[in-house]
Amino acid sequence: MTTGAAMGEARAASPALLRVRNLRKFFPISKGIFRRTVGHVRAVDDVSFDIQEGEALGLVGESGCGKTTTSRCILRAMTPTAGEMLYRTRDGRDVDLAPLSRRDLRPLRAEIQMIFQDPFGSLNPRMTLFDNVGEPLLVNGMRNRSERMDRVAELLRLVGLRAEFMHRFPHAVSGGQRQRIGIARALSTNPRLVVADEPVSALDVSVQAQVLNLLLELQQRLGLTFLFVAHDLSVVRHISDRVAVMYVGQIVELAPTSSLFARPRHPYTSALLKAVPVADPRVPTGDVLLKGEVPSPANPPSGCYFHPRCPFADERCRRETPPLRDIAPGHVVRCHHAERLELAGAA
Repeated sequence: MTTGAAMGEARAASPALLRVRNLRKFFPISKGIFRRTVGHVRAVDDVSFDIQEGEALGLVGESGCGKTTTSRCILRAMTPTAGEMLYRTRDGRDVDLAPLSRRDLRPLRAEIQMIFQDPFGSLNPRMTLFDNVGEPLLVNGMRNRSERMDRVAELLRLVGLRAEFMHRFPHAVSGGQRQRIGIARALSTNPRLVVADEPVSALDVSVQAQVLNLLLELQQRLGLTFLFVAHDLSVVRHISDRVAVMYVGQIVELAPTSSLFARPRHPYTSALLKAVPVADPRVPTGDVLLKGEVPSPANPPSGCYFHPRCPFADERCRRETPPLRDIAPGHVVRCHHAERLELAGAA
């Protein structure tokens, strides 16, 4: 039997499925009667990471940090301002998704799919579940209705639902079942990369665990690769092989999940971990409270974006922008003082 460590080494040795390099997405700020551009909202500001085939990469951060914008750029629901997104296709070619036209993107759409946050809002209420799940099949050339019905029935069973559910409408099933329908729709085209944008945040806690376990099972069975976007670190810890932490449009730390939770190297990561509730009344939480507010991405501070809230900031932090650099094998951090800081991890 192949161990988890051996599988991780094999993934690291193989070419990455997706390589994001210096990704930027700026939104113009217009003002005046002539709508002149007077500035930009730096929603994604120089983001770089790799996703190995078969792994789950968690992308976490506070609301407004740019994680959803990053995922939408990867899906090309948005056109990035700058940067590269090198995707390795089924036939082994490396294709930069960033500059592709809609026509050139169409053959790749089936390989990169999304699971949405709101399971009800992502389904057409006027269409049956068969039509909702089967629509990607129709768009991608499966014209025969009988073949689509067989495929939809197979997908529903794959996500733990009975085949007869296909004749119902979205309002006739529960929230957890609707999210399973959304997962089935995302899997309908046999994708290689699935972007999950907070897929369990709208569900009850007990249902969250069921859906997360389903995603882990599907990943192992189908060999899926996940970009898992979330703000709940306990959820990310359960499903992710590695975690990338974002702050004001930048990745400030990226490491294997066990390393990041045990010994974070960036003060922002440590503060996020301490804010996670622990199911033990004897364990203190929330004792590392961040002062101040998250800076506006339209007017980020000079130097390190985190320095106005960082208890360890000095003049260098206020003046120099820290690069994203290796501090240990597989562990990168954007902090001038990462080597000397002893930060608390998760309880």
